[in-house]
Amino acid sequence: MNLNFKALKYFTAIVTLTFIMVACDKDFTSIDSDIINDNTATSFNTVSEKYDVISYTDLLNPVQTNGLGLNMLGTFNDPTFGQTTSSVVTQLNTSLVNPSFGENVVLDSVVLSIPFFSRSVGVTDDNIVYEIDSVLPRNDSYNSIKLSIYENNYFLRDFNPEDDFNSSQAYFSNGSASDNEIISNADLEFLLIDEIDVLEISQDEILLTDNDETEPTITQRLAPRIRLVWDKNIMEDQDVINYWNTKIFSQEGESTLSNSNNFNDYFRGLYFKAEPINNDGSMMILNFSQADANVTLHYSFDSTTIEDQRDQSTYTLTFGPNRFNLLENFYNSNFPTTDGDEILGDERLFLKGSEGATASIKLFDGENSDDDDSFDNTFETWRKDFVNLDAEGNFESSRRLVNEANLVFYVDDNLVQGQEPDRLFLYNKTNRIPLIDYIEDTQNNTIPLISIPNHLGILVRDESTNRGIRYKMRITSHINNMLINGSENVELGLAVSGNVNLEATVPQYIEQTSGTEEKFVPVSTLITPRGTILHGSNSQDDNSRLVLEIFYTCLETDINCPNN
Repeated sequence: MNLNFKALKYFTAIVTLTFIMVACDKDFTSIDSDIINDNTATSFNTVSEKYDVISYTDLLNPVQTNGLGLNMLGTFNDPTFGQTTSSVVTQLNTSLVNPSFGENVVLDSVVLSIPFFSRSVGVTDDNIVYEIDSVLPRNDSYNSIKLSIYENNYFLRDFNPEDDFNSSQAYFSNGSASDNEIISNADLEFLLIDEIDVLEISQDEILLTDNDETEPTITQRLAPRIRLVWDKNIMEDQDVINYWNTKIFSQEGESTLSNSNNFNDYFRGLYFKAEPINNDGSMMILNFSQADANVTLHYSFDSTTIEDQRDQSTYTLTFGPNRFNLLENFYNSNFPTTDGDEILGDERLFLKGSEGATASIKLFDGENSDDDDSFDNTFETWRKDFVNLDAEGNFESSRRLVNEANLVFYVDDNLVQGQEPDRLFLYNKTNRIPLIDYIEDTQNNTIPLISIPNHLGILVRDESTNRGIRYKMRITSHINNMLINGSENVELGLAVSGNVNLEATVPQYIEQTSGTEEKFVPVSTLITPRGTILHGSNSQDDNSRLVLEIFYTCLETDINCPNN
């Protein structure tokens, strides 16, 4: 009986599977369209063809760095291009206006705190083990930097007076508000508050205790961060304590603390000046705008309810709203000194984040007209090979079906010495927006490193050396848009990206130019110092030269198809 039951079960499964296959087959054959129908679905030829492009390097002018969600602080030694050092100028802000600090105020300590981006990866000896995501280069230990903290005396205004205050004021990476308004070092370094000769960077958890000398109790656990403490009981900290006493507590009852406008004019902010130590350091990517990033003044005062008792309170200053990066680059001989060849294209493409370089790509040799018979790779000639057009030049029907279109960028491993970026951003340079393939791809907000993986291919690395090999950018929908919808063959841009997700919502930032022409740069390239060198469209290496490769299916009616 058991055998009969098993046989019946298998027979039922086979009948069910057969029914499903027949049903699916009927569903498929009922589909009808201009591309695949009863007359064309019988024979297909798949073809791969390569088309020439023109690509060249664009060196960046000083770039706008205010209004960024993230800021860089520190020094990064790029083994390919050289050294980049980034400092931060920021306003301070308080939500407490007209404060009343109490009687006999004593400033006990000042704490500067700026968290890293980190995640917990385990627990050891009752301590949480963290891994930092926001310090370059990524190592088990990090090189220290020198950090000088100054009071800044330059007023960071909100609006641009050159535009009748109708537009926001831009601040640039060279420490200027425009090409004719440079912020002086005398203003930036108005008053030295403190100088930290060795700022150590650690991924260890920070434990705060109640300071009991016998059996200290942990009162708070903090994720890794920059955390500087100045204590009234430490002789070396007295100058910093005195500074904040004078700057804040002596102003109680004065108009300087009565509202945010008066406060921002009175206290114009801080300048965090980073410098390498022994020509080396680390670059921190920090979110100064988060709530945990602040300067907190811990003070005590006479209790109003209990005699001879001291109460404690805090006065917190957050960073912003205006804040920008100052960048200093010391390039080696690998970095170009002039823009690339816009007409013939470049042998190499030099990409560098921050105030570095991007690249431009013109598809189909950049030629959009086929009036000149000497060009056989123009956009219009190519389009007519793939689709039938009506008298007005609009799409009528397809002759070839594009399955996939890619731009593959090969790393020049003879010049790149490592530390190359994992992500690049390809975009519509003409309109300063992402391509349609970006919008159609999968966005991962939790792990930006693996977001938009199909369109903006993640760097493929050699498994043994970890050296970069290539980036594959899929632009299938962009190509189909030009074929079927008649979209313009726009010039494309390519840039290093620190977070490809930012390009979905944040407009591009402006470059500083002396003329009337406006130039822009993707925001995600402003938050990374990394760089790389790629083979361009004029490379002498045939296997690595940049081309547009299109995989397409020939419909049976296309007698000119290579495989027909």
